[in-house]
Amino acid sequence: MPASAPPPSPSAQQPLRARLARIWVYFQQWRLGWLIVVLGTVTAALTEASVPALLKPLLDEGFAGGRLSPWVVPIVIIALFALRGVAHFASQYALVRIANDGMKTLRRQLFGRLLHAELGLFSSQSASQLANTIVYEVQTGATTLVYAFLHVVRESLAMLALTGYLLYLNWQLTLIVFALAPVVAFIMRTMSKRTYRYTRHSQTSTDQLAYVVEENVLAHRMVRLYGAENQQAARFERISHELRGVSIKAAAAAAAAMPLAQMAAAVALSLVIGIALHQSATGRGVTVGSFVAFVSALVMLVQPLRRLTDVVGSLTRGLAALERGLDMMAQVQPEEEENAAAAPELPERATGEIAFENVSVHWGEEGAPPALDGVSLQLRAGETVALAGPSGAGKSTLLNLLPRFVLPTGGRVLLDGIPLQNWPLARLRAQFALVSQDVVMLNDTVAANVALGASDIDRERVQQCLRDANLAEHIATLPQGMDTVLGHNAAQLSGGQRQRLAIARALYKDAPVLLLDEATSALDTESERLVQRAIEHAMRGRTTLLIAHRLSTIEHADRICVMERGRIVEQGTHAALLAAGGLYARLHQHGGEASLQ
Repeated sequence: MPASAPPPSPSAQQPLRARLARIWVYFQQWRLGWLIVVLGTVTAALTEASVPALLKPLLDEGFAGGRLSPWVVPIVIIALFALRGVAHFASQYALVRIANDGMKTLRRQLFGRLLHAELGLFSSQSASQLANTIVYEVQTGATTLVYAFLHVVRESLAMLALTGYLLYLNWQLTLIVFALAPVVAFIMRTMSKRTYRYTRHSQTSTDQLAYVVEENVLAHRMVRLYGAENQQAARFERISHELRGVSIKAAAAAAAAMPLAQMAAAVALSLVIGIALHQSATGRGVTVGSFVAFVSALVMLVQPLRRLTDVVGSLTRGLAALERGLDMMAQVQPEEEENAAAAPELPERATGEIAFENVSVHWGEEGAPPALDGVSLQLRAGETVALAGPSGAGKSTLLNLLPRFVLPTGGRVLLDGIPLQNWPLARLRAQFALVSQDVVMLNDTVAANVALGASDIDRERVQQCLRDANLAEHIATLPQGMDTVLGHNAAQLSGGQRQRLAIARALYKDAPVLLLDEATSALDTESERLVQRAIEHAMRGRTTLLIAHRLSTIEHADRICVMERGRIVEQGTHAALLAAGGLYARLHQHGGEASLQ
């Protein structure tokens, strides 16, 4: 079934002036550019009325009276069009600069919000939706809206100039044009609302379509393995069909405005011609030149009127696109620093002493089983503590509390005796290095990935970290060595090589606490051996909290904590836990896999 239309944007409920004021902030910086736009636009608009104004003396004094030089009007027309061309070029160039400056400013702020957003954002919105908003919606909205604004101003000024000339020539006939103005305004207002509504709906459908593409790119092997191509093609076709429908409706709403406005203009023109002929017949001073000039100005008035109705769709599409980015920025909340400002003097480098005091974490609704239930655990500086237990026991949740990727709903966590909420986030996270089973690499060089976050890359240190991670020999075989660009998530490296590159990154950071989240899972025996050797090197002199998929990899930990249903049910050395015959011993008997249900 097609998705229903999205709920109205919060900004759509605001008056138009307030909505435009939000956007104006990003396009007001280049004052000289706006001055050029205004001068150029005014000049171009005034020349609109100059052309019919030249027809009156040309016909009355040139053709009829013969008192006008044959070269005056052509020379003036050429000069007017040259002036109009220069004004048009200057205003267009200035507007391109304004649009791109505003686009850059808004994108910078949106991306900055993304980098510091609460982590819940990434579970509530897909990567394609966020990328579409920041990259494409902002570009489309800024370009469309600014150009639409230019057309609105230019065509409005042209209409004013032509209307003023019409009043000067014959105010009675001009009143007929004024009488139809409310009709045109009603048409534009009605079609603008319809276009805006369909545009918002099409944005939602576009996001859904992009998400389907994203999922199928990421899961391309599974789709082929399970023969789901036809199923996914049908899913893509359903959403694509819905997008087609709302896009056609949006285009139809915008297109309907033009013929309706033109019909109103045709009625006005017919009445004007009839009344002008009557005035001429009754001898009211309507000359051929003044009549032709009036009709020409009236016909020319239809053009900016038509362009104004055309621009309604562009204006609403651009406004909707930019408002979407602004709404996202308003809704995205940064991670809380809490009481960091009131904290005591903090060390640049922690010793690595960690304490969990009666920590609880609850997900979901009231009454749901907790992810962690009153966990208390002490880690001495330099100690290696392993977490074992069945899937869903709370191991990863406990580990993610340390860099504050997860916040406790009860109890507290301390680093060097200081509650985590009293550490500034940047200072806190500088104390941890993480190697997980889901390695993420950027589409950058090997050196940049190892020295991630460093302002300057120490190439000798990168090389040493690669050696310590047992990866230097392979990197040396790459075309540009450590300057080789890895591509999307380092796809040219094997799973074991990517894990070792992640360990090299952790070594380069040289944090006092090392977090290992199943860093050797899903690796073959040889890759696991190399990765384990690299991990052992990384653990030296650091407090280490690790989660292991295979219990054989944690046998030499200083202490093993066994978790079940969000609680620590056993802890001790490998030998002591085996002798106790509890959950750890049962896990060990089932092949040493910490995934027993």
